[in-house]
Amino acid sequence: MYAKTRLPDPIRAAAVRAVIIVALTLVQLMIAALSSLAEVWLAFPMALSTVASTVAATWSVLDVWISRQVWVQRNGVVSEPSSVARPRPRAPHRREERPAERAA
Repeated sequence: MYAKTRLPDPIRAAAVRAVIIVALTLVQLMIAALSSLAEVWLAFPMALSTVASTVAATWSVLDVWISRQVWVQRNGVVSEPSSVARPRPRAPHRREERPAERAA
């Protein structure tokens, strides 16, 4: 049904956090822009909080990348041969000598 496997839980949790933080940062940016256009007092505090949220959003996206790298390093990568992979060459079978051939 799905083409990709599900992300491991620590990576999924970091990704969900990152998406929520980035979405809130974009909302803050839009509020800051609109309030500055309307010349409302809220423009300056929203601009400052948007800068802080941008730092947090960058950190959260880096957290996803670092969590993924750590997961791969600790748990390894599942390596499966593809369907077009050639089979391994087999070692030539040594013919077993029969007891009658040993005696001769």
